[in-house]
Amino acid sequence: MSDGAVVKSDPAPATRGRFAWSKKWLMPLFFLGLFLFWESSVFVFSIPRYILPPPSQIIARGWADIPLILTDTFITGGEAVIGFAIAMMLAVPLGLAITFSYVLRHTLYPLCVSLEMTPKIAFAPLFIAWLGFGLLPKVIIVFLVCFFPIVLNSILAFGSLSEELTRFCRSTGAGPWRTFIKVRLPAALPQIFVGYKYAAINATVGATIAEFIGSDQGLGFYIQISSGNQRPDLAFAAIFFLTALGLAMFGAVTLIEKLVIPWDISQRRRSKA
Repeated sequence: MSDGAVVKSDPAPATRGRFAWSKKWLMPLFFLGLFLFWESSVFVFSIPRYILPPPSQIIARGWADIPLILTDTFITGGEAVIGFAIAMMLAVPLGLAITFSYVLRHTLYPLCVSLEMTPKIAFAPLFIAWLGFGLLPKVIIVFLVCFFPIVLNSILAFGSLSEELTRFCRSTGAGPWRTFIKVRLPAALPQIFVGYKYAAINATVGATIAEFIGSDQGLGFYIQISSGNQRPDLAFAAIFFLTALGLAMFGAVTLIEKLVIPWDISQRRRSKA
């Protein structure tokens, strides 16, 4: 290097660091701006509080009733988690059986597609009438809204392995069981987790629907009573907790996915983001 040469530092690392910092704050700032817009709009447009209360009122009134809201949150969360867990355990084996069975593929598969397209709220009054207002009908509704997305995604996942790759595994001397464990199951897991995440979103929806139809506890019942009493502030407070509950379930499934299939391209892209 000649005398007098000026060595310039690479600004890229600093730029990337600032960009990464800004991405971390993007979502909190977005929601903060959304709530500030909501708060100001109620005052600017003089919206009646019985129609749309501001977030400050929702937080204040919700905090005053926090013991009951927390109790109902645990009740709804228990219904959602139990139904979702049962669906997870039963749906994937059934999806695997349908994938490799000609009889099941032409009998149960059309039935699963038909039931997935049927609004599950249509079954809720029947289960309430048959089984009463206890835990069981709520768990069944949650199970139904979670079960079929997992089954259909499992069928797609296990049937997506190409025939060429299957033949290659056989040519190496790998038997059906070893091929399934080493190749087919890892290849199917990303699509299976798509079904898990979709079902996790639906779990709280199913529990709330069941509580709307017939219940004397839970966030769905709380929202219904609050709305009937012209207390939208309390109804919105329960909706916030219901949203947090759904996000927690979705986040738990996403975390498990990250631990189980860290090699998947979706996880590598997320880690770089």
